[in-house]
Amino acid sequence: MRVKCVICDKIEKIEDETLVAKRLRNRPIHTYMCQDCSIRISERTKARIDTGKFRFYRERPEKDDW
Repeated sequence: MRVKCVICDKIEKIEDETLVAKRLRNRPIHTYMCQDCSIRISERTKARIDTGKFRFYRERPEKDDW
């Protein structure tokens, strides 16, 4: 299966039997990102988190007592 990265527009070939290929075939909302772009984004995100100025919204705030 030929896929195109949504960020850098690089065209790659992946095996038809992989989980990524199945997700792309069955759910068109899923997009493909190449390994280079994925690594670059994760490294830059980690660097922003380490600066201390990045707000990471994964944790839910505690409930107010009212």
